[in-house]
Amino acid sequence: MTQNQTKPILLFNDECAVCRHIGHWVQRSAQSKSGETSLIVQPIGDDPERLRLLNPDLDIWDAYETIHVLMPDGSMKLGGEAVAEVLRRLPNTKWFAWSFATSIFGFRPFQVVLNVAYAILSDVRPLFGCESCGKPRVLRSIQWVTKWAKNLFGGNLHPTPHFSSLSATRRRPVAVSAEPLPQSSHP
Repeated sequence: MTQNQTKPILLFNDECAVCRHIGHWVQRSAQSKSGETSLIVQPIGDDPERLRLLNPDLDIWDAYETIHVLMPDGSMKLGGEAVAEVLRRLPNTKWFAWSFATSIFGFRPFQVVLNVAYAILSDVRPLFGCESCGKPRVLRSIQWVTKWAKNLFGGNLHPTPHFSSLSATRRRPVAVSAEPLPQSSHP
């Protein structure tokens, strides 16, 4: 991150229709009437080295998968924590964003709800047509089980008949060994 960076940077997946829509909404909402912005909204792009210049620990594939907010101090916020940070910075949402920092005996219930909501959105955004976000976790699990079953059963998932006709069973040849059975030495 550059030394003079004083505003957080929201990275979003500009290839995802859902992320792009939300990113543009955040960008519009972050601007005050005077044109000043409370945070920088930046698409991830496809240059991993450019992202590493912002933060050496930033991996492009992680950035595509989960929302990242790069803080001016060099730290990163991810997922629901990143969403809470963005909402704290937006003029029209900061009135309720304080709730995400509210702690009850060390437990932040509103932040937990936001984390779960983000996880759900993250899982369903591919259902809205985003190919760059991958498959939803549920579909990946089903795909893994199907692949496992195909490997286990030799790639043929067509069931064999449970019942066969008795005549077909009777016609099967019985293998007979040509070698004699070993003789026992006991009388």
